[in-house]
Amino acid sequence: MSAAAEATKIEETFSPDVFDRKEFRGETTLSVHATRIHDVALFCRDTLGFDMLLDVCSVDHAGRHPRFEVVYELYSIAKKIHLRLKSSLPEDEPEIDSVTDVWPTANWHEREVWDMMGIKFRNHPDLRRILMWEGYPYHPLRKEFPLEGIPSDVPDIAFTEVAPLAGGPFVTIPTEGNTEVREPRARHAGELPTTATFIAEP
Repeated sequence: MSAAAEATKIEETFSPDVFDRKEFRGETTLSVHATRIHDVALFCRDTLGFDMLLDVCSVDHAGRHPRFEVVYELYSIAKKIHLRLKSSLPEDEPEIDSVTDVWPTANWHEREVWDMMGIKFRNHPDLRRILMWEGYPYHPLRKEFPLEGIPSDVPDIAFTEVAPLAGGPFVTIPTEGNTEVREPRARHAGELPTTATFIAEP
């Protein structure tokens, strides 16, 4: 049994709520309306045997509508096949049903998506931040969040300052050049030896 064949069963069962399908390099991806993601998840587990949730992550398509996307990576241990589900969410109220009751491993994944991207998961048993502290006012993986960070001050909890990234060893610089020129190590190329001498031990 292939992921493509299993995807066809999902399309037949949930049409028109499964409205897009992509096949790329042997991987199958289905787009599912956010209102049906929990139903599709149950079907994938109970009927199709996708007993493992590998990951839940998110994408910020800033400037596009709908802006956000939640991505689910499923795997069937018995069939040894992988399937990807996607759901799109609007910018103003990015919210979707939790699948923690379907796959318990979704717990921390969904917490990270909430923390980093600001997408809420309805019926999650413990939707707290997992990397940043409670009360932190931003979601650092959103496109508008700057690389150097944003100063914040939450009294009696924590504070952050702008990170001094300019000219740092791992930060690219704005230029008209290509990736090779922007590569941080290129700025220090003159400091590095261009040849190496190897001395054989006697």
